[in-house]
Amino acid sequence: MVISGFRWHEDGAPTRPSARLRSRVKLPGLEPKRHAAMWTLHNRGPDRRRDGLAAEFMRDLAGFTGAGYDKGRSLFIQALWVVVSRAVVERIWCPPVLRVRILRLFGSSIGNNVLIRDRVRIHWPWKLHVGDSTWIGVDAWLLNLEPIRIGSNVCISQQAFLCTGSHSMESATFEFDNAPIRVHDGAWIAARATILRGVTIGRGAVVGATTLVFKDVPDGTIVCAPASVAVPNAASSLATDGTGQ
Repeated sequence: MVISGFRWHEDGAPTRPSARLRSRVKLPGLEPKRHAAMWTLHNRGPDRRRDGLAAEFMRDLAGFTGAGYDKGRSLFIQALWVVVSRAVVERIWCPPVLRVRILRLFGSSIGNNVLIRDRVRIHWPWKLHVGDSTWIGVDAWLLNLEPIRIGSNVCISQQAFLCTGSHSMESATFEFDNAPIRVHDGAWIAARATILRGVTIGRGAVVGATTLVFKDVPDGTIVCAPASVAVPNAASSLATDGTGQ
């Protein structure tokens, strides 16, 4: 049988994986102690065999079908958008007013007084909804395989990444596991923050620079990436502890 992309059989050589590997993968329906002992690391020899049960990673990318993903427009419109986006919309010389007009022509719903800077990448404009007086900064990437809905008075800063796309770990053929993203009024997504599929950012919430968000952020909440830690200068540390003689 197949569980989360792993096939269980009777002819393998189970061994215990590293702590790093165990921390990354959890098999549903199995307790950690049990499934940790049911892995096979293929760089170990047959002397590690135990119980005749092994887990073998089974990913068949050649069988990928893209089932359930609707691009929303014909192949011609998709190709036309790619050309216009690269040649005009993303260019620094394209006036913001013209940029918004082109996006609307391709099906975007964009409110009044919206500022979209150059080099902003929008995967499918017909899956983009933006309210009034919103800013989207240079190099922001809206990977909207599914709709991205952005409210009014929202600031999406430079190099922020909003990604509605993903793949199912439980699919042997790595099928899509996409979901829309919603950013409510007054929110701020700071520089280089990443918002993953299915997330809702609440009204007035702040997502700090470089923060990775994979769960909903409630209204008025501030979420930040871990702060950097100061490390004492090595030379001064040696002098202080008396070993620098």
